[in-house]
Amino acid sequence: MSITGMSEQWVVAQIKQKGDSKCIPSKNLRDLILAHPDVKKKVDICALSIYGLVISPRH
Repeated sequence: MSITGMSEQWVVAQIKQKGDSKCIPSKNLRDLILAHPDVKKKVDICALSIYGLVISPRH
């Protein structure tokens, strides 16, 4: 939540169940990167997306 800069309600609404884990789909993070007004937060969200791909590439 603090990485995206979004409200707790937004984060909870984005979380999806995938297999045994819960995550925010990369499409949602990509859309957030494109729409977020704060450049630093865009970079943080992009790093979060890459981290998610490295940790769980099949999700």
